[in-house]
Amino acid sequence: MVVSSVVNTSPPLNWSDLEALTHDFQTDRINGPTNAQATLRLFGQPESEVRVTLFRDNHAWCPYCQKIWLWLEEKKIPYRIQKVTMFCYGEKENWYKRKVPSGMLPALELDGKIITESDDILIALEQVFGPLNLGMTNSAVLSMRRLERLLFRAWCGWLCQPARSARDEARNREMFIKIVDQVETAIGQTPGPYFLSEFGTADVIFTPYVERMNASLYYYKGYSLRQNPRFSDWFDAMETRSTYRGTQSDFHTHAHDLPPQMGGCWENGEPQMLENKLRVDRGPWQGLPDVTYPEPESSRREALDRVIKHRRNIIRVNPVYDELFDQALRCALTHLMTGTICQPQSGAEVGLRYLRDRINVPRDMSIHAAKRLRESLEQTAALLSDRQSTPIPIRDRRDQNPIEFAN
Repeated sequence: MVVSSVVNTSPPLNWSDLEALTHDFQTDRINGPTNAQATLRLFGQPESEVRVTLFRDNHAWCPYCQKIWLWLEEKKIPYRIQKVTMFCYGEKENWYKRKVPSGMLPALELDGKIITESDDILIALEQVFGPLNLGMTNSAVLSMRRLERLLFRAWCGWLCQPARSARDEARNREMFIKIVDQVETAIGQTPGPYFLSEFGTADVIFTPYVERMNASLYYYKGYSLRQNPRFSDWFDAMETRSTYRGTQSDFHTHAHDLPPQMGGCWENGEPQMLENKLRVDRGPWQGLPDVTYPEPESSRREALDRVIKHRRNIIRVNPVYDELFDQALRCALTHLMTGTICQPQSGAEVGLRYLRDRINVPRDMSIHAAKRLRESLEQTAALLSDRQSTPIPIRDRRDQNPIEFAN
């Protein structure tokens, strides 16, 4: 918890002192809550029970990977995870291309058999482990699957195609909102907040792209999906589930990971959109409609723990030279943990903002931890100037080598 807010002319905490502040932050990646860092999940069962290996992307950005990941977590199926580089982040590993010649993600190995295509993977998993409430071929679920595809196409039509005129922009927006109204009606026909009477397959199928719609439309179009009451209730209900919270990303991550995947995302330039974009990129991040569950008391310790784990690579790949950035990073982390403001050396602001822009949720840490870390990085950088770092690329994300931050 922040305990002060005063300018401190003495040096920031050293790495040993910072590491001591994480002593009571412990996580069980294998049997504990859903997390992006695990390479094995057992849910209290012996490792001999593992029949499944999930191949997913290093960054936890792939929507179809999230679908399978969430399903396995909800069903508590013991599984291994092998992480693979997606094309827009670098070259796909040769070992993976030998195993899955198409290079597609996700892929699943079930009892030695490789399966691709997320829907086919879910159907295969249901045949062995049973459905998550109603299954993929149930008529009610099939209806929801068709509705999800309608919503997806309307979203792509608005976000990913440049409007030639204000009239085109308005038409694309109207088409999306028309489908949203259909989804609102569908959710409203159930007694609870989920797509059907109980949480199940339909919710898993909607989750990845609805999460990305919420982020991208807020950033590029000035529109919040949570302004719709049924969707708002659905998001709130999803955030009560530790399984979803462990896979959930934030607005900043999605706004910048989507353009290479989608072939481009187009801004409408309207005042609300410009205001939203500035806030997602430069803060304040608290209160953004990307998360509503209460902040855990451990959020700052989580952020610090994750930075310390990868600090050598974080410092090495930063555009500011090592000694300068090391001191500036410790200034930001000292502020994060104590509230004390420490003055970084001149020129460090670009490096602090470079890191601010490259915190990924949930690959690196959970949403609340990322918000706190970005906040401290920005407040420390602002002591020097408003000079921003190089913009995040939109054609690819090869500014990040995931191998540098393997868990």
